[in-house]
Amino acid sequence: MSSKTVIVICGPTAVGKTGTAIQLAQLHQTKIISADSRQCFRELNIGVAKPTEHELAAVPHFFINSHSVQEEVNAVVFEKYALATADTLFQDHSTAVMVGGTGLYIKAFCEGLDNIPTIDYTIRQQITDNYHQQGLAYLQTELKAKDPLFWEKGEQQNPQRLMRALEVLLSTGQSITTFRRGEKAERPFNIIKIGLELPREKLYKQINDRVDAMIENGLVEEVQNLQSYKSLNALQTVGYAEIFEYLEGKKTLSQAIDDIKKNTRHYAKRQMTWFKKDTAIRWFSPHLNVEELVKYVEII
Repeated sequence: MSSKTVIVICGPTAVGKTGTAIQLAQLHQTKIISADSRQCFRELNIGVAKPTEHELAAVPHFFINSHSVQEEVNAVVFEKYALATADTLFQDHSTAVMVGGTGLYIKAFCEGLDNIPTIDYTIRQQITDNYHQQGLAYLQTELKAKDPLFWEKGEQQNPQRLMRALEVLLSTGQSITTFRRGEKAERPFNIIKIGLELPREKLYKQINDRVDAMIENGLVEEVQNLQSYKSLNALQTVGYAEIFEYLEGKKTLSQAIDDIKKNTRHYAKRQMTWFKKDTAIRWFSPHLNVEELVKYVEII
């Protein structure tokens, strides 16, 4: 067994992962690697529920504000970044904490990724433009007709996953499923996975409250300032897409807020479906005393 350990804190959005991760990192006198596919972007703040300045000051975080929305960031980029960061942390610490809700990023870090060929940028941009103009139905219709292998098992409501599958298909002529070997990479450190969950009604209330707070804190103004980036992949996401529609006069602000809440709840449900498939995750309440998590970590 390695003497180095990464404690992974995962779970749905708004469940309370950040606070728990900070407490664990402070107890272990270590630092945090974020596993969030949106908080890495410097230009996005309110709509991605980025940790506060106080939280970032309490414990150093990596993969927060590390990239621009104009850069391509995906699971491959994250895997390389996170492995290099963990290697650096292990020079001075025996433990590192990873926290986030992007299941594919966590899987990439823990198990590695399949080797999918480079995607033609022109194809990627065309798919993004079509999605922006025609919506989720465009992606669903294309994949249902052209890639039934993926369609049967893929996340049919997740635009990021659908765009990824479609760009691989159009670039390679093969389904993304043909590149999935299912082989797990060996990592030179221990991995302990902790999941946080709440009763559905409680989680949904926290999601709704968070969205209301985002609006109060200036989400509309943040999105207004990002209109020049509207077509970028990083902005095709919950909290931004709905406000863009409001700014374009396609819906009222009230409708946009309701849609953000609904779409965030749907996203949380997809996150839980993903994480529940991983039998290595031990589940806890975020309200549990952090010392109980420490005891669990120590006996693993």
